Amino acid sequence: MPRPSSRVRDFLPQLPEGHGKEILVGIDPGTRMVGYGALVISKSGPRLLGAGTLKAPATLSPAARLAYLRQELDDVFACLRPVAVAIESGFSGKNPATALRIGEGRGVALACAAAVTSDVLEITPAEVKKTLVGNGQATKEQVGAMVAQALGLDGPLESLDASDALAVALTLHNRRRFAARTLGL
Repeated sequence: MPRPSSRVRDFLPQLPEGHGKEILVGIDPGTRMVGYGALVISKSGPRLLGAGTLKAPATLSPAARLAYLRQELDDVFACLRPVAVAIESGFSGKNPATALRIGEGRGVALACAAAVTSDVLEITPAEVKKTLVGNGQATKEQVGAMVAQALGLDGPLESLDASDALAVALTLHNRRRFAARTLGL
């Protein structure tokens, strides 16, 4: 079945095979939209490699939307070849049906990530917000502003989903950096 093009990319370069760079990817999962953000790690710190939002057509059934997002995530991961992926973990919220749907999207993202790397982590939204903003209850706009500042961008990304995914990737980078220091690497 041909896929309608609904990917919104801020940028997503194709790296040459054997580029030798450490790529970290963050995912903000959902069942209709999935944000992704990729960082390349250099000696000077993390730099933005790519970010965007995958948007499943609303006309598809819930199962078809998940299949569509799986294929799109597979394409993104094939392009980026990350060494590690972090996925924002779910929260219970007030509506159990919504929590279950988000869990379905997270399951797709976890499976896609595990197919490309054994280093797959789940990070809570509160940890992401606390790491970047210093407040576990920060708004999406505050997180977006801090992502832009941390990566030296002119301003926040248009897509809050992509911005949230970059925040997850930055939190993953901070975790890995802390672990390396703790181990004396």
